[in-house]
Amino acid sequence: MTGFVTLLYKELLRFWKVGFQTILAPMVSTLLYLLVFFHVLETRVEVYPGIAYTIFLIPGLVMMAVIQNAFANSSSSMIQSKISGNIVFVLLSPLSYRAIFFAYILASIVRGLLVGLGVYSVTMIFFDIPLQLPVWALLFVILGSAILGALGLIAGIWADKFDQLAAFQNFIIMPLTFLSGVFYTIHSLPVGWQYLSQLNPFFYMIDGFRYGFFGVSDISPYISLMIVAFCLVGISMLAIRLLKSGYKLRY
Repeated sequence: MTGFVTLLYKELLRFWKVGFQTILAPMVSTLLYLLVFFHVLETRVEVYPGIAYTIFLIPGLVMMAVIQNAFANSSSSMIQSKISGNIVFVLLSPLSYRAIFFAYILASIVRGLLVGLGVYSVTMIFFDIPLQLPVWALLFVILGSAILGALGLIAGIWADKFDQLAAFQNFIIMPLTFLSGVFYTIHSLPVGWQYLSQLNPFFYMIDGFRYGFFGVSDISPYISLMIVAFCLVGISMLAIRLLKSGYKLRY
């Protein structure tokens, strides 16, 4: 396990040494979203009975920050290693591809949790936010950040330059995130858009995480958990397959 621990430590140290950029900056960006939507939509949008819009919004923003930073961590680390050439030192080590995968994913989970915890801690100063089912919230936040960490690893392996990685994030990750119910409940949408929203796997991460706070969700949390777990297994298997084959890493 020495090699695995060493690689994990390297990945943790990589984002921790630039924490102002990787942790503090995403926190500020997310809190700016909260500030804008609080002033514009607080009295204009109705969500769950007895829950103010801002309180409804906070879990969604926390989860959005978590998954976006989990993706950014593994994707940026992989493509930087490819471009600089130091990925060869990881590949030449006696580490198995599974150990490499888990080191990248665990580092992504840690970064996502740090950013999410920071956002949640700041909002608690100004708002009384319920957390009725913390186990459910923790389960979804770990699964969600693991999925985006694995997806970031796939994107980093696939991309040959930062432009391609930015395209992956701008045209896939960002739309799926913003259309996942972060800023609204899908019951406020027309029927057709409700069906489309349920095709978005990010919706189940957000909805399940929000259930941990309010005990209320758009669909059954057990269905969300099943779908999120299925997505994690599928994306993880693809990422491990790419690492094992050496796709765009060894050749």
